[in-house]
Amino acid sequence: MIKIAVDSSSDYRVEELEQKGIELIPISITVGDKTYIDGINLDRNDFYRILEESADFPKTSQPSPQLFLDLFSKARDQGDDLIYISLSSALSGTCECAHMAAQMVGYDRIFIVDSLMATYNIKVLADYALQLIEDGKTAEEIAAILEGLKSRVKVLAAPNTLEFLCRGGRVSRTTATLGEIANIKPIITVTEDGHVSVIGKSLGRNKAILSILKHMKEMGVDTSFPVYSIYSFGTENCSRFEEKLAESGIRITDRLQIGPTIGTHIGPEAFGIVFVT
Repeated sequence: MIKIAVDSSSDYRVEELEQKGIELIPISITVGDKTYIDGINLDRNDFYRILEESADFPKTSQPSPQLFLDLFSKARDQGDDLIYISLSSALSGTCECAHMAAQMVGYDRIFIVDSLMATYNIKVLADYALQLIEDGKTAEEIAAILEGLKSRVKVLAAPNTLEFLCRGGRVSRTTATLGEIANIKPIITVTEDGHVSVIGKSLGRNKAILSILKHMKEMGVDTSFPVYSIYSFGTENCSRFEEKLAESGIRITDRLQIGPTIGTHIGPEAFGIVFVT
């Protein structure tokens, strides 16, 4: 049997993982002196409230090697093939930890795909992997297909403020302060080398929406894959964005809430989109 595994940066709901039979490697989030397990004992709305109220910037901790050892040993003992789709190696040591555990287990039916992405980009890959299993593909074939697909899965998002990008070291305090005064909305993405990056800045929400639509038009949207509108905390901006998407003829598959891995950097009231070029 072929099994799929992801970490909690994928932002799957636990209920969906259980329904689809996808294995989960949880990532811990530390804010101040408190540590939470993403997707287990940390509600997303509660996370954004903590983010707003705390002076401490949240830090993610890569899973312990034992979690991977347990997962990979289980696959070996059951004779399963396992494909693990990881959080970007540029954002975390999680992928490296998985490779180390795989070497320790010594089982050649484990395939690790570094998504070079985060959030629902990973969901797109994992859901497609499940479809490929149904189509009768082998684990080797699926891993190779995902490696070829991952650079086409894009996320574009518009934070409501530069404050959290500043706190995470993505922009300077001066830039953040001037941005607040001028109502500048940055456009961010996860680049093909796996880093969170600001790729544009717009004056106000409406121009930010137009900027995202322009990027999408330039990239092209493969409608054979799902298109997800995404939001962090508060849906007003996302609703307005969806109206403009509809006017542009882009049909949304679902609206999904961003979890802590990317939410830490964009803060409340952010909106965006995940799609395949």
